[in-house]
Formats: sequence, structure tokens, C-alpha cells
Amino acid sequence: MFRVLIVCALALGVAGCTDRGPEADPATIAAAAYRAPGPATLTLYTMVNNRTGSGAHTSLMINARERIVFDPAGSFYADVVPEKDDVLYGITPAVEKAYRGSHARSTHHVIVQNVEVTPQQAEIAYQLAKQMGPVPGAYCANYTARLLQQVPGFEQIDVVFQPVKLADQFGSLPGVVTEKYYENDDADLQKGLAENNARLNQT
Repeated sequence: MFRVLIVCALALGVAGCTDRGPEADPATIAAAAYRAPGPATLTLYTMVNNRTGSGAHTSLMINARERIVFDPAGSFYADVVPEKDDVLYGITPAVEKAYRGSHARSTHHVIVQNVEVTPQQAEIAYQLAKQMGPVPGAYCANYTARLLQQVPGFEQIDVVFQPVKLADQFGSLPGVVTEKYYENDDADLQKGLAENNARLNQT
């Protein structure tokens, strides 16, 4: 287990875990609220090293009463995206694109796995996400699996540390649609984050 944790920690260093900024206050979070049209959904993101195939990060987007991203020990930031306890708020289409695009680069791609759920399932996931963080480094897949395991219909998810193993489990569930997202821009995650932050500030 110790070896697994070391590997995860190194992978997350490449993925870009970083110290979080100040926690957003309730008024800021409420002002940013956004819900995507259509059904309630859960979307699992898995950032994968293009060279080794190993997972570098896991996160979960939840479209419930509002759309949020549970980004445990993650690195994403944007001036227009409030954050509290590893939950990102205000996940508009532009923000979701920036989130995906920041992680996909010449060295990594993103597995995006989406499944339609009931409003009740989404609400449970939403409430759990707000209670899970802040998450220690190297525990992104572990805490995401813990969250999913508590959502009715996802109890068969095993708690694992490896992002790709969690993606394999999630992808085997009924109704899950899986796609892979690639970009070929600079390998520097921080550069991608800064560029996407600038784009979001212009919209």
C-alpha cells in the first residue's frame, strides 16, 4: 500500500496538485450557481499519462440542483470559479471546457465518462461532495470512489487508489458513455491553467 501511495503522489505531482486559495464564502458560491439543462448526470474525469497509461488524477462532475465538480486534491483554479473544500462551483459550459482543456495536453489525455442518474441520486452525490473535502494529496480516486459507493446504484464500486482502476469500474456500469479527450498543447499544466483562466475572464 505504501508503494501505491508513493506512485499516486508522484503521479499527482505531474497532474498538478497544488495548494488551494482562499475558501469562497456562501454568497459568492450562491451567485455562481449554474445547472446544466437536461437530466441529472454524473461525469467521471480521469487524467491519464499518454506515455505510461497510468492515471494522474480523478474528479467527478455532478449535475444536480447545480453543476459542481468534486476535484479532490486537484489543481484547477479560475477567478470565476468559487471553491470550497475541494468542490468547484459555477460549472458552466465554458468552465467545463476549460477544466477539461487544462488537464488535456501533450503529455496527458482525459477519459470522460458520463451517466444519466435520477435527481435523487444526483442530490445524494451533491451533498456527499460538499462533505468529503478537503482531501489529502494522492487520495483523489480513493475519495471519489468512497463518494460513489454511497450513492444508491453505485454500491458495487470498490474503493481504490488508482484512477484508471476506478475508471474501469465506472465504465462497466450500465448506461455509462465513455469518450477520450486529447489536446496537444504545452505539457506545463500551470501554463494551461493560466491560459484558460485568462480566457474565462474575457467571457
